[in-house]
Amino acid sequence: MYLLEQFKMYINEENYRRLSEELKTRNATLVAVSKTKPVEAIKELYGLGHRDFGENYVQEMVEKQAQLPADIRWHFIGHLQSNKVKYIAPFVHLIHSIDSTKLLKEVGKQAQKTKRTIDVLLQVHIAKEETKFGFDESEVLTNIPEADAPDASVNVKGLMGMASFSDDLNLVRDEFKALKKLYDQCKQRTTINRGFRILSMGMSNDYRLALEEGSNMVRIGSLLFGSR
Repeated sequence: MYLLEQFKMYINEENYRRLSEELKTRNATLVAVSKTKPVEAIKELYGLGHRDFGENYVQEMVEKQAQLPADIRWHFIGHLQSNKVKYIAPFVHLIHSIDSTKLLKEVGKQAQKTKRTIDVLLQVHIAKEETKFGFDESEVLTNIPEADAPDASVNVKGLMGMASFSDDLNLVRDEFKALKKLYDQCKQRTTINRGFRILSMGMSNDYRLALEEGSNMVRIGSLLFGSR
């Protein structure tokens, strides 16, 4: 009981309820970024009715999934190595970080093995920082038709991007605008026929800008669980 009380400091219920209402008015989904946070903290947010949780590390996600309720929708949001796809393929709800054709094909291979269709987002490199992963615009437009073939085991549901970590709000806004423009281009393509509808952009420090520029899925950690 003492440990459960101790972990309550990680959940900011006021922020959660405010965010939930704010996102509801915009028809946007909140993914609670629970990486490095204990199972007890996730249980507490689950108890408030939340079901979408995002993790960055495969081993941590697998361990948590085994200990938590089966109706949690697990989002993998970190950089994913091809040789680790098999560990999350049986249960992952959405992979946000498909950043290469090699990874896309491996997800399809593991989806077939588990007899699932795995939903994914193509990660687009929109930031000025070279440390971030992702396709460029031309690669996205090339890979979407391939991934969306009628018999594919991978269902491309949309795009994901991370803006530069910068105090320059105009820069961040411009990066979000560019991703929304690409998303709209992709959505207009006739090959997109299985629910291409997710634009995942925006985190704790820039989610309002992202929403203003068309995001319908945000990834929020510190506003809910506190700083790491």
